[in-house]
Amino acid sequence: MTGTLTIVGVGPGRPELITPAASRVIAAATDLIGYGPYLDRVATSSPGQVRHASDNRVELDRARHALTLASEGRQVAVVSGGDPGVFAMAAAVFEAVETGPMAWRELDIRVEPGVTAMLAAAAEVGAPLGGDFCAISLSDNLKSWTTIRRRLEAAATADFVIALYNPLSKARPHQLGQAFELLRQLKPPSTVVVMVRAAGSGDVRRIITTLAEVNPDDADMRTLVMIGATATRLIAREGRAPWVYTLRREVEGGA
Repeated sequence: MTGTLTIVGVGPGRPELITPAASRVIAAATDLIGYGPYLDRVATSSPGQVRHASDNRVELDRARHALTLASEGRQVAVVSGGDPGVFAMAAAVFEAVETGPMAWRELDIRVEPGVTAMLAAAAEVGAPLGGDFCAISLSDNLKSWTTIRRRLEAAATADFVIALYNPLSKARPHQLGQAFELLRQLKPPSTVVVMVRAAGSGDVRRIITTLAEVNPDDADMRTLVMIGATATRLIAREGRAPWVYTLRREVEGGA
């Protein structure tokens, strides 16, 4: 087959956070496929380039469309926000390959990484991911809330810094609050909590608080939430928000 399919990450917001490698793939593509708002962040590189925008909850359909075009000889770029391998389109493409026609397995498929939301959010406040950490999506579109609770409990018990993706939406406005209530049973009330909205963009908003005082209503789907570990620290600064970082070494009293 002469077609190609590359899944690219366009980072968290600012154009300069798109990697040169991802930009080259986008410029060379005959077809760009992705969620509409992500495609809107990418400039058209040639008059003949075709854009295929779709809704946010049709990842597998989008992946199958991309694979079909690539099998027809097109040079396809699947555009994903952040990093395409983190709760994003790369997994959807490979799921479609596994369950689709055998010919798709012979396609030239590549992944170009990007700056994922948790890295951009961490950079906005210091180095909260300096020690061991994990990432959990609170979306129950593809997994049960029971599974999410079990993973939150395990991460809290192991004393990871926890990065929460997809913290809430109109369809599930209560889950972030429920996650905080669960974590309050397992972690000290003084545990550092960071909420960064629109990380890596021009309208970023940062909230640094504690597990006892955090308000879930301050978050939305553009917010990345980080719950600190025992080793997470604040560095006070007069008249400015503190720096947040997590020690790389184990501390006494940690899990």
